[in-house]
Amino acid sequence: MISRTTISDSATAFWNRRRFLQAAGISALPLTVPGTVAAGVDAQRGFGKGAAPKSCIFILLCGGPSHLDTWDLKPDAPDTIRGPYKPIETTVPGMRINEMHTRLAKLAGQFALIRSMTHVGNISNHFDAMHHLLSGQAGAPADAPYIGSILSKTRPTERGIAPYVWLIKCVGDPVFCAPNIGNAGHLGAMHSALFVGSATNHPAMPTFKAPEELIPTVPAERAVERKSLLEGLNTAGVVQGDRATRDWRDLRDRALELTSGAEGRLPFELDRESTATRERYGMHPLGQNLLLARRLVESGVGFVTVNGWTGPAPGGGGGPPASSWDMHGGEMGMGNAFGAGSYGMGWCLPCLDEGLSALLTDLQERGLLESTLVVVTGEFGRTPNINAPGANPGRQHWPTCYSTILAGGGIRGGRVYGESDKHGAYVKDRPVRPQDLGATIFHTLGVPLDLRLGKDGFTRPVSSGEPLWDLL
Repeated sequence: MISRTTISDSATAFWNRRRFLQAAGISALPLTVPGTVAAGVDAQRGFGKGAAPKSCIFILLCGGPSHLDTWDLKPDAPDTIRGPYKPIETTVPGMRINEMHTRLAKLAGQFALIRSMTHVGNISNHFDAMHHLLSGQAGAPADAPYIGSILSKTRPTERGIAPYVWLIKCVGDPVFCAPNIGNAGHLGAMHSALFVGSATNHPAMPTFKAPEELIPTVPAERAVERKSLLEGLNTAGVVQGDRATRDWRDLRDRALELTSGAEGRLPFELDRESTATRERYGMHPLGQNLLLARRLVESGVGFVTVNGWTGPAPGGGGGPPASSWDMHGGEMGMGNAFGAGSYGMGWCLPCLDEGLSALLTDLQERGLLESTLVVVTGEFGRTPNINAPGANPGRQHWPTCYSTILAGGGIRGGRVYGESDKHGAYVKDRPVRPQDLGATIFHTLGVPLDLRLGKDGFTRPVSSGEPLWDLL
């Protein structure tokens, strides 16, 4: 943070980041993290110039969906384990999924299903599980950057497009928020994500607005005049070699370019999509955020994380935009995990089926699926045993076995990778650790796995995992 900048030999001014941008005519922003704005500015410059050569849409089902009730059902298990749902056949022989995934069942040839995800160690809280999952490594240090930030660092673009956007940052109870989602760990905040949307401003709402970064506070002509003035002052006395000064000068220039035209706002104008397209994704936060993710990728953004929040079910409730899939049931006041409430699979699973199937179809029809890796996962799974089966049932956290979907980006669809035991409790075959998933993402997006990153002379490998070669 710049707290003091020398303007001339005879005057010293105290600047904070908000006033610095305001001087250039940029809107007043919540600039607690410099990378938030810088990434946002960068992300918009490339809009309308075509998709990135390789990109990723990472769908994080925050809270941890039950693998036994989604993609790894156990119909022969006892009543206290198997749950109420029946598995249905898909277009891939032997791949059976939840009966409410009627659309995805028809698209099974487009995705691979991993049934052997596992955490190293008993990581049974949201905070740590998400930290390891999103950093793509087990035993991740506290300052570990997440995959999107690593890609921002290792895949620079001449167009200045930030490869890391996060659609709806988790809010509310901090246990659902991985520690470094608001920064980039040891890589520095300039590689953090642009956060878009909230519980009160998401793309399923008719009042949805683009990020404030895109809204100028003064006409473009005035902003240009202010830039010239600032450059004159800078020439008079600013220390050119100061890194912080250079960073904020570059930020001002990018912000000016961003807000001088309407192109940067176009991806967020979902009303440009046909009603039929929007309804195909589903008029709920998850569906419309997936549509927005497609528009961002199509516009050149390289990495988009989509919060799997489905919003409140009809009838109200719903909690913060993070925890739809934390289905403990009545013991935590969340109602029936198998019901149609906001924390029930009767609501959440159809939303996921609707939005994800539309995304895969849309990417395929637009020629983007081969260049766009789609990852769908929670931070862990759920216990085989159902708690409170006679009242409002649910399941507890379970890190030793869970499921993940991969599609596009060169992934071989129509395959099931790995296997869990007969109760879905432990991995039986071909375990996949967070670092293996991370290595698969890096390899798919063209990042060398032997690349090392670090600070102050200390380097760290991008990944210690092994890509899932059989799926590539």
